[in-house]
Amino acid sequence: MRSKKFFIISNLIAALWSVTVLGICHITTSRQKQVLTTPEHTPSQHIHLVSGPPTQPQTFAVPNFIDAAKKATPSVVHITAKYDLKVGREGIRQNPLEQLLREFFGEELELQPKERSHPGTTAGSGVLIAEDGYIVTNNHVIAGVDQIADHIEVTLDDNRRYTAKIVGTDPDTDLALIKIEAKGLAYLQFGNSDALQIGEWVLAVGNPFSLTSTVTQGIVSAKARRTDMLARGTKIESFIQIDAAVNRGNSGGALVNLNGELVGINTAIVAPTGTFAGYAFAIPSAIVERIVHDLKKRGFVQRAVLGVTVEDVNADLATDKKLRRFEGVYIQSVTANSAADKAGLKEGDVIIAVNGNKIKNVPQLNEHLARYQPNDTVSVTFDRKGKEDTVQVILRNALKETEIIRRQHVVEVGGATFEAPDQLLLKKLSITGGVQIKALKTGKWQQAGIKKGFIILAIDHKQVENLDQFFDILNNQKGGMLVEGIYPNGERAYYGLGWNK
Repeated sequence: MRSKKFFIISNLIAALWSVTVLGICHITTSRQKQVLTTPEHTPSQHIHLVSGPPTQPQTFAVPNFIDAAKKATPSVVHITAKYDLKVGREGIRQNPLEQLLREFFGEELELQPKERSHPGTTAGSGVLIAEDGYIVTNNHVIAGVDQIADHIEVTLDDNRRYTAKIVGTDPDTDLALIKIEAKGLAYLQFGNSDALQIGEWVLAVGNPFSLTSTVTQGIVSAKARRTDMLARGTKIESFIQIDAAVNRGNSGGALVNLNGELVGINTAIVAPTGTFAGYAFAIPSAIVERIVHDLKKRGFVQRAVLGVTVEDVNADLATDKKLRRFEGVYIQSVTANSAADKAGLKEGDVIIAVNGNKIKNVPQLNEHLARYQPNDTVSVTFDRKGKEDTVQVILRNALKETEIIRRQHVVEVGGATFEAPDQLLLKKLSITGGVQIKALKTGKWQQAGIKKGFIILAIDHKQVENLDQFFDILNNQKGGMLVEGIYPNGERAYYGLGWNK
């Protein structure tokens, strides 16, 4: 009897325990429903959870770099530039006796060699852009600080070797065009660097540390970057910043998009240790294509000039000048009779767009202007005291002319006739550019003691590489100036010259 009661009580306890567990489960399920309730639903609404397969974690497809790499690597070459580095007379101390004898007998007296030489070699990369052997690279790969390479050797991806000749160089953008005599070569098509977006995948192809056909991947980190890497002349800097690994030897190599199109020329790195540190810079293809066109057609680049001095708009400038915007390009001054002056632009205007393309800073303005030639018309949108307006500007060259200067253009100013020195003379004197006086008659230059043949290299310590820079300096010169240069015999000279426009 006692065992029967025990059995009944046990069953009753079990039943009560089951009810309690079910109640707990119900409460737990109700709480789960409340946790999954979205903010849009109120507690009075009935939310039904639909059972189904577990939610899969979100995945992202890794880009396929193989096709782009296959297109790019056969078109990227290895370049070795060899120099016969010369040390001119100015690098050799002249003793007082020799100086006295030279003054008496003249420069024909030669008591010691005028120059000494020793070999030098640099290596870099280049990109084939045509099947008949045209190669674009960096100017600093084939033209050092003081001279152009005496011998340029190009090695293709399949190890064939050629000797290249220089078609033209442009130090202002650090670009150069060379050519090898070959046909049927693999080459890269130009892509649209304007279409590149921040965060887009790109490949850097080149020959770092002379390791041929190296491909690295990264993203576009920024656009229109200024690095102040180019210290000479009318530099044009508007780099694409990337985080693909780039090292010494990559200079002049290809930056390609995932379609295998050339969107830039790799040029520089930020390298506190001498190797890649996460930042690299490439010249946009929009600039490269324009420069290559001029170098191929004329052997030099004809700049289109707006005729203004400018600076970036920032918070400090906006406050100081009481501007209503915090980005754009502020016009500090306008050169008389320049393209900007003729179009009605004034000091204090803020340029905000060129041909509808937004302009945030000076590098962007320079990049867009670098795409045009003298006599091209561009629309410039600007802000003047809070009101926007747009004018049509007919671009001019540094001489304030709309005509394109011919390759052997000769100009007469102040009684002197100027033109570019020939390449053989540049190589002989170990210089990369300048402006030579081809003829002299009565005028300021002759009065200063300057003789025929003198090559102007700098004015008031501003380097002169070509006629554009020369006349740009003269147009903005006031009062006296110091003229530095070299004669064909290697003699360096300095002259003081009064200058009033």
